[in-house]
Amino acid sequence: MRMTDKKDVSPSHRGEAVAGSAGMIDSFLKQADRLGPVAGTGGRPRLVFALDATMSRQPTWDLACRVQGEMFDATSKIGGLSVQLVYFRGLSECRASRFVVEPRALTDLMARIDCRGGQTQIGRVLRHVRDEAGRAPVKALVYVGDAMEEPIDDVCAAAGELGLVGVKAFMFHEGHDAVAAGAFQEIARLTGGAYARFDASAPGALANLMRAAAAYASGGVTALEHLAATDGKARALLTSMSRRP
Repeated sequence: MRMTDKKDVSPSHRGEAVAGSAGMIDSFLKQADRLGPVAGTGGRPRLVFALDATMSRQPTWDLACRVQGEMFDATSKIGGLSVQLVYFRGLSECRASRFVVEPRALTDLMARIDCRGGQTQIGRVLRHVRDEAGRAPVKALVYVGDAMEEPIDDVCAAAGELGLVGVKAFMFHEGHDAVAAGAFQEIARLTGGAYARFDASAPGALANLMRAAAAYASGGVTALEHLAATDGKARALLTSMSRRP
C-alpha cells in the first residue's frame, strides 16, 4: 500500500499535496512507498476516519491509535475497507492521508501525530468528505471528538450536503458536553448516520463502536445486523439509524 504526502483540506488547497516539510509526519509519508499501492481500487468500500487532534484529545487519540485496527479486522471477511485518516489541530491545520487498506499504515501515521491546542474544524472535515465522495463513492464517515466550537448552522449545512451525496456520519462523542452532543446528533440525523457517546476510560466501547461502523461501511445494513446479533454497541447504532427520518 502506498501513501502520498498528506493533503491540506482547506478550500484553497483541497486535493493538493502539502508544500514543504511538516517534520516527522511528512517524512514518514514520503517513505511509505514500501507499503504498496494506494487503496481505492478493487472495489473496496471507502471510509473516512476523522479525529479531533486538539490538545484535550491526547488521551483519546492514543486510544484510537490502539483500537483503529479493529475497524479493519471487523471487515476482513466481508471484503475489507479502504480508509482515509483526517485530523485537525492547532489554529488552522486540517489534513488528510491517502486511502489505505493496511491497518499498520494508519497506526504508524497516527503514532507520529501529537495533539495541539486549537478549536474544532468539523465543518472543514464534512466538506472534505463531501468532495471526496464527489470523486469516488464514500460509504461512511467515522468521527471521534469531544467538542463543537463552530457556528452550528454552518456545520449543519455541510452535514446536509454530505447526506445528499449518500455519506452516513457515525459521530462518536467522548464525554458529556451538551453542545457537542446536540451538534453530533444533528450531523448524524442529517446524514442518516448514528450518534453514540463513549467514555475513554472504557476502551472497549470505542473499539466496538468503530467495529460496528466499519461493518456497515463494508457490508451495509446486512453486515451491521449480523454484528448486532452479538454486539450491544452494534445494536445501538442500528437502532439509532433505523430511527432516522
